[in-house]
Amino acid sequence: MRSMKFKFALIILAVGLLSACGGQPTEASASQSTAVSAPATATPTDTTVVPTDTALAQSTKASMIDPGAPVGTVSFANDVLPLLQSRCANCHGGDQTKEGLSVRTYADLLKGSDNGPVILPGDSENSLLVELVSTQEMPKRGPKLTPPQIQLIIDWVNQGALDN
Repeated sequence: MRSMKFKFALIILAVGLLSACGGQPTEASASQSTAVSAPATATPTDTTVVPTDTALAQSTKASMIDPGAPVGTVSFANDVLPLLQSRCANCHGGDQTKEGLSVRTYADLLKGSDNGPVILPGDSENSLLVELVSTQEMPKRGPKLTPPQIQLIIDWVNQGALDN
């Protein structure tokens, strides 16, 4: 069931990203009197807006446009930890650790929660953290993670959830 929710969330994410990018005219279509729409499987042009963070931009662009493309290495210290601290630490950091989960350090995160492991290195489809942020169940309070932020966590987990 978890895998099914995850796949559904990824499909919704991909459709949203493709539809957002599909509305931007290219130079050729703007200069022609009759626009020809590209097939749904076409790769977005370089006018696609990607996040400015280099690792996030590389991992998101590579994995969303071409799932077989190599993904840039995601850094726990530089990419994932700041995201977890900004979105999750209110309930899972400091003195509070709801469900026994702390996101203060790499070691704390890998310890998991009262419910067991939340990260399965190399297996984002079965990692509870990925499921909860992908389905927007977490964070419960505050702004939800954006699709590129979710993809960053997915890429990090799939790359082995390294302490880098």
